[in-house]
Parts: sequence; C-alpha cells; structure tokens
Amino acid sequence: MKKLLIVGLSFAVLLSGCAPSFDKDEEEIVQETNDSNEKAIIPKYNISESYYRTILPFKPGEARGLVAANLNTRLDIDEFEMGLMRIAQDSFSADKYYYQEGQYISKKTIQGWLSRKLTEKQLAAAKKEESENVGLNPPFDSSEVLEGLVDQTYEEGNYENEMSKSPIYLAHILEHNYLVKNKDDKVQLGGVVLGIALNSVHYYNLPDTLMGYPRETKIPQEEIEKEGKRIAEEVLNRVRRIKGLEKVPITIALFKQEDISSIAPGSFFAKTYVDEESKNIDDWEVVDEEYYFFPSSKASEDYREDSLMFSNFITDIDEFFPNYTGVIGRGFYVNEELRELTIDIPMQFYGKAEVIGFTQYVTGLVMDQFPNYINLQVYISSDKGPESLIIRETGQEKPFVHIYN
Repeated sequence: MKKLLIVGLSFAVLLSGCAPSFDKDEEEIVQETNDSNEKAIIPKYNISESYYRTILPFKPGEARGLVAANLNTRLDIDEFEMGLMRIAQDSFSADKYYYQEGQYISKKTIQGWLSRKLTEKQLAAAKKEESENVGLNPPFDSSEVLEGLVDQTYEEGNYENEMSKSPIYLAHILEHNYLVKNKDDKVQLGGVVLGIALNSVHYYNLPDTLMGYPRETKIPQEEIEKEGKRIAEEVLNRVRRIKGLEKVPITIALFKQEDISSIAPGSFFAKTYVDEESKNIDDWEVVDEEYYFFPSSKASEDYREDSLMFSNFITDIDEFFPNYTGVIGRGFYVNEELRELTIDIPMQFYGKAEVIGFTQYVTGLVMDQFPNYINLQVYISSDKGPESLIIRETGQEKPFVHIYN
C-alpha cells in the first residue's frame, strides 16, 4: 500500500477536522433485543458528523447482499445506502442514535415482497394460499397474454403494450435500525428507516415464441411516485405486524434508480415520518436531490453559472498543464443548490515534482474559483494510480492536501 505523505505547501493547510486523533477507548453497554440482553460496544470515535457510530460486534443485516443484486449500478447502490443514512438524520440525529443494519425484515420476506403478485391462475398452478401471495409488483401472466393475442401480425407489439402496463416498479427494500440509550443506560431500538428503491426503466425479454431482442420501457415520474406511495403504505402495514416493530418511529424514503447505462446515480424524491403509535402515512415531504455531471449539456441548461465555473476551472488547468486527459465533475444538488462537488483529474506525470507542482496549482484554483459553501473533493491520478487528494469541507477557507508517495 502506498504511504500517505502530508506535504507542506506554500500555502496554509488545515489539519483540524480532517485528521483527528483517535480515541482508543470504547464504551461497553448492554443492548436490549426482543428475547434477551446482549453485551455490545459503542466506539467513542466518530469519523464525521455525517456518519453514525456503529454498534459492535457488527451484526449483518437479515437481507444482507440483496441490494447489490437488485439495483442496476454501483452508483445507485452507494447512493441508496448512504443517502438513506443522510435522510435518517432528519429524524434520528447522529449524535444521539447508533446505526445497525436491519435485523427485523428477513431476506425471504423481502424477496417475497419484491416479486409480482400472482394471478388466480398462477396461484392455483403454484398450489399456494392467498396468504402467500405477497408480491408488491403488479401481476403479469405471459401465458394468458399470449393466449389473448389473436392478431398474429401485431402480436409482438401487443405483448409489449401489455407488458408496459405492468412494469416492475419495486426494485428493493432496505432496512436500517437506529438504536438509542434508554433511562437504564442500555441501548434499544429507537427508530427504523426504510428505503424503497423504484425503477425508472423496466427491462424484460420477450417469450421464446416471440422472436426479438431484450426490451425496455421507461416509467413516467408520476407513475413512479404513485406506485411508490402505494407500496410504502402496504410495507408499513406489514412491518407493523413484525415482532419488535409494532411501536417504533419509522421513516420511509422513496428512491428512483437511474437506467442501467446512466453515469449518474439515482436520487431520493420523497420521504415520510410515521410516529410510534401510527399505522398510517398522513403526508409526504418532497426530497429535492439530484446529481449532475460536468461538463454536460444538462448541467449547462439547468445550472449555467455552475457549469461556467467548472469550464473556467478546466480552461485554467489547460493553460499551464496541457497533458491532462480530461476533467470530470459530479455535483450533488439539494433544493437546487450545489452542496457537494467531486472532481476527477487524470494526468500524465513524469516525476514527483510535477505532481507536487500540479497539486499546488489546482489547490490554488480551488481556493479562488469555488465558494466554500461547497463540500469539495479533488482526486488527481495517473496511470500508476492515485497521485494526490485535495479536500475542502463546507465552511473551510483552506483545504487539506495529501500527496501519495
């Protein structure tokens, strides 16, 4: 592993807040569960106010691994998981609550909920009871549809029309548990956050009897929102019947994942808070979050000033260091305001002195051109791997810089 070297540059580099000292002491507590009390440990050190401390020993979630199988891209997976923690802080603050992976909704249960609801014919063929018909996606029986297609000339198009009426809306359900200390200084479940991931595109294959390539159909935003809220109501109803979740505050957030070829992750678009005594969702709050890539025509159209700021940054790099291979930025917007910007700069370097000089120059551009209300990360790399890192957290005037050795 490459060693990390902190370089003294010609400008001040802030170390406070970016490289805190670790406190090795840990707090041993008792965790109350449904059936017993267990010893647990709370780490005293928290790497950032943006993260929760995690109860130890680490307990894998009941449905661990499903999120990677059900979401389209690594970008969607990361944003779904980390974005759900961000939303959790509105209801369960990180300085009071502790994080634990979901322990109540089993893998088998979630897999059942993610399936399609069976038609009467399918239910009979599977020899299942109605109580086992738990799928939250709309029913679709390909054999019944094919039997009903009488116009052979257009049967392929007719099949696609029928499929577009019943897409797979629900992609995944993710459970987070948030623990809190009670009056006896023990930790117990204090809140649950449920993420409901929804598809923006439905992918499917035609039956063998209809020759053709794999198909896809886009799902309108209004339809995603309508179905997401319907699913959330039913999920809440079922969750309240799970032992241990009958009376606990629950936050539910709706996430729209992007298509499989997207270079930007999906985003949350709605959330609701249900208090411990309630079994119903009273209202929804809009979550206005979105990712943009720079440079891009979409960013230029929607955020012209930010796009121009990024273009000027590229121009200034090109003026003195023409051997870079491209600069890519990813901006995270909340309520139409740029909150976080991540910049990747791949370069061709011919020596460490050049790396240091380039990093110094880019750090100066960061300080001069980007306002400090933006949480900013710049990753500089070459074909050999990472070369340097520039971080400026929100509110800081000067950045923290690392040169990899």
